[in-house]
Amino acid sequence: QVQLVESGGGLVQAGGSLRLTCAAAGRYFRSLAVAWFRQAPGKEREFVSGMDWYGGSTSDADFVKGRFTISRDNAKNTVDLQMNSLKAEDTAVYYCAARSSARRSTDSGAYDYWGRGTQVTVSS
Repeated sequence: QVQLVESGGGLVQAGGSLRLTCAAAGRYFRSLAVAWFRQAPGKEREFVSGMDWYGGSTSDADFVKGRFTISRDNAKNTVDLQMNSLKAEDTAVYYCAARSSARRSTDSGAYDYWGRGTQVTVSS
């Protein structure tokens, strides 16, 4: 079993930055692929960025390329999402997820463990 807790959300002006952190509990976390998803009001949950278990390979949604960076520290059991050049359309609840596989996926249905989310609000 893996428990995920997100932190770092908040209110920021457009053009600003935030760093989200996902803290994981569970002895097998470091062998799992991880990802960040987000869900805006009235919209479906969407993939943001994902990373394989060893941290070497990542995928990013087109709308965050060049602005967001995912990273993980398996020694600390954390996954971060550095978000720069934030836009109003980035406003959403951001979720950390992990799946029982070494390979990342862009499909939310492929993930077994989810955090409760952290709110990110970008004012224009």
